[in-house]
Amino acid sequence: MTFSKIKTLVFLSCLIGLISAHDLVAQFGYGNPMGRRAGFGRQQSIIPQSQSTPEETTPPTADELVDQQMPIITEALELDPFEEAVVRTTLVKSVQQRIELEILALDPLKMKEEVEKIKKRQDEEIKAGLPPDKFDAYLELQENKFKAKKKKKKKNKKKEKS
Repeated sequence: MTFSKIKTLVFLSCLIGLISAHDLVAQFGYGNPMGRRAGFGRQQSIIPQSQSTPEETTPPTADELVDQQMPIITEALELDPFEEAVVRTTLVKSVQQRIELEILALDPLKMKEEVEKIKKRQDEEIKAGLPPDKFDAYLELQENKFKAKKKKKKKNKKKEKS
């Protein structure tokens, strides 16, 4: 081999080395003195990303909505099983009617009138099924948006004897 052939061979191998080194830096992020991959290659998380679609949530039914409120109502009004059944049945029917109104999407004035009619019917049915004191307590609970007032616990203070 002659010197010019060796010189050409060294030149070509250096050129190939530089080209492949550039590809390595671009692909894997080598060569950054801070050890980070900033600015080189495709930035991607090692953790695989799921391709799941978000689940469609169905709106709660009238039974589910009433079931959420019944423990609060039962506890606050101290209802017996019969009274609880009357209140639950009335509330389920009223909530179902309100859901149907929302589906109809009436104009606001008509919607307000219908909701007031439903509320009036609901109150009349509950008044017929509950004693007056429990009905008044129900109305108060309804005004507080079914958030029962916490009963105050009486603290017994023991007097220290000297």
